[in-house]
Amino acid sequence: MIHTDSHSALNHTPLPAIYPLIDTHTHFDASVFDNDRQPQTQQAYEQGVRHLVLIGYLQRYFSRLYETQQAIEQMHLSEDKDKTDRRDVYPVAHIALGLHPFYIEQHTDAHLSSMAQMVQEQRPLAIGEIGLDTYTDAMKQPEVFAKQERFFKAQLDIAVRHKLPVMLHIRKAHAEALALLKAHSYDAHKLGGIAHSFSGGEQEAKAFVKLGFKLGVTGQITNHNAKKLRRAIKAAVDNYGIECLVLETDCPDMTPIMCQEADNISTGQSNSQSAAGQSPDNEWQGTDGHNRNVPANLPWVLKGLSELLDVEPEVLAPQLWQNSCEALQTSWPYPT
Repeated sequence: MIHTDSHSALNHTPLPAIYPLIDTHTHFDASVFDNDRQPQTQQAYEQGVRHLVLIGYLQRYFSRLYETQQAIEQMHLSEDKDKTDRRDVYPVAHIALGLHPFYIEQHTDAHLSSMAQMVQEQRPLAIGEIGLDTYTDAMKQPEVFAKQERFFKAQLDIAVRHKLPVMLHIRKAHAEALALLKAHSYDAHKLGGIAHSFSGGEQEAKAFVKLGFKLGVTGQITNHNAKKLRRAIKAAVDNYGIECLVLETDCPDMTPIMCQEADNISTGQSNSQSAAGQSPDNEWQGTDGHNRNVPANLPWVLKGLSELLDVEPEVLAPQLWQNSCEALQTSWPYPT
């Protein structure tokens, strides 16, 4: 949410110009948006967002992804009181289906079979978010990690079978994920794919790009204290050019630093929380209106990346659009 009240750091930050953008990773279906999803959808469009991807992470919420997509489609079909067509005021929503590694103990083989059937019948845009995660000690346990690997491979198999790109969630397991991907038949050079919210180091960033994945850049790039991330993104660009990056909000997580409350900014805190680590029955509770990330904040990610790379937004934006289309195996025309 973009704030302009007296307590917001944005009072001294000029709003970026508006460029057409693709938000490659959102949890915009989450209940934290239930009270204002329509105005937030319109604000996203006004800030340049033309496409957004709704990402799956638990089987129980797959139906909610489609309900949210349908609700946004209904916004497209609605008319104002003057009967004026409003198709041009909302982004188009797309769906990725995946079983998130953080919730591995909740996933069952039945969930995997159900997901495979949904992919067969409804063909989402992508498979995700999937991968490996050893964020907690419990997740490092051999039997838990082995189950993560099994589900990761099974979902990569689904992606290969249906020729779909994947959205990777890799956290504190980059070496293991790279080894698994190198041994698997999934080929990101042919099928696309995104290393969502990339959090590894310089060598890992280059390794994922070498495999054919784009690196997902979030609002964390605006945090100058995120030195490891900023070095990794620069290293990847130095080696592969800006063609290796895509933008995402990961909303309601990863709020750009300038969109947070001034108190958080002054103390160096950043809203980099994730649904992962929270109870799925209480997802994102406590994410108040000041710190909740929204799709309309995507231009600030563009601005932060532009400043980091010293590349003008008008150069970055169309290239990032093309990168997103390549990663998602689409051909959405760049708006003029």
